[in-house]
Amino acid sequence: MIYLCSPFQNLEIMYAIVDIAGKQFKVSKDQQIFAPRLTGESGDKVEFDKVLLVDNEGKVKVGNPTIKGAKVSGKIVEHLKGDKVIVFKKKRRKGYKVKNGHRQQFTKLVIEDIKN
Repeated sequence: MIYLCSPFQNLEIMYAIVDIAGKQFKVSKDQQIFAPRLTGESGDKVEFDKVLLVDNEGKVKVGNPTIKGAKVSGKIVEHLKGDKVIVFKKKRRKGYKVKNGHRQQFTKLVIEDIKN
């Protein structure tokens, strides 16, 4: 059996681990992520300079704590809300019941470029 492209071949894709609003994301080019709500309108460009790790075709750079000069740029697609979470508190035999709902706000981003 002859493969034109081996199914066992390890595809080398450049990726980075970046800190966005206190959370760490593994991102690659043209990837869409849902980050905590960021300031800006849809269509605005954003840059993140807290890059913790960059892997470029097997060449790994690890920051201490961040890599100097490395940036991840992207574009805001839209702002949206997550699924509703119901918070229900009850203390038995006391007549105490509280019901609250919460929807987390997110920003949908498209990663455009990784510079190291």
